[in-house]
Amino acid sequence: MIATEGLSKRFNHFLAIDHIDLNVGKGEILALLGPNGAGKTTTIRILSCILLPSEGKAWVANYDVVEQAAQVRASVGVLTEHHGLYNRMRGGEYLDFFGQIYNLGQVLRKANVSQLMEQFGLSDYINRPIGEYSKGMRQKLALARALLHNPKVLLLDEPTSAMDPESSRLVRGSIRSLRSEERTIVICTHNLAEAEELADQIAIIQKGKIVALGSPTELKRNLLGPEEYEVELAQPLNGYNPILPKETDLVSSGMNWLRFSTENPQELNPVLLRYLLQQNLQVVSLKEIPRTIEDVYLQAINTNEPNEITNY
Repeated sequence: MIATEGLSKRFNHFLAIDHIDLNVGKGEILALLGPNGAGKTTTIRILSCILLPSEGKAWVANYDVVEQAAQVRASVGVLTEHHGLYNRMRGGEYLDFFGQIYNLGQVLRKANVSQLMEQFGLSDYINRPIGEYSKGMRQKLALARALLHNPKVLLLDEPTSAMDPESSRLVRGSIRSLRSEERTIVICTHNLAEAEELADQIAIIQKGKIVALGSPTELKRNLLGPEEYEVELAQPLNGYNPILPKETDLVSSGMNWLRFSTENPQELNPVLLRYLLQQNLQVVSLKEIPRTIEDVYLQAINTNEPNEITNY
């Protein structure tokens, strides 16, 4: 549904994005992560036909972004960092205005506006001027505008920015439901937990290049190493070194706990528990040590040179 090959954009002597290759299928969510100025927004602007690429190719909804720009624009819904809302217009009036731009009939416009205002908890404000909306409400209205014409592809730049926790949860739920309707979604976000929750693929961009690409699970495994687990014991070890399966890599230990890593926890963990019980060591708990996309992000940004790519 979205594909790029060697996509690059140069502004005079500045290379904003450098030979980016992406492939996002129908019903998938891709999260673009990276520091400010990494090239995330430039990528979104090319995919939405706001900017022309300097080099390479890109297709959105199977249309070429250069040769078939009109078809691309009709197929995408875009949430930009700066919404361009018209403060004197009422919320419902604003969405109806954009529905006319998308050539939606009056009956369909009215139905879509009503449904989206209800979906985002804005029905009570449909006749209020947008200038009276809070930041979070304005963000939800801008997202409703992006969905108004039922696009196949959504390009979302910071979709939950400035929202309170309840509104953020509502929007994330909406994004998940949109994926289930087989829409393809690209999200630029600084909210790493949000990216981990929503994304099928994550691309980490640094200085215009993708330095890591893969699913959250793949990125954790390949950038952070094997999964780590911790066993808590009922009694102190008192200097005793337990015998562990040979496939176990002991990472650290304490008075009554052991931390180890393994490539195959499904098979190894039950064996390890049997080993400990056979040594009269009573196990209180066995738990995985949490690893987050923040850990992955920092590892990728701090260890990859801008001219390298780690593809998983």
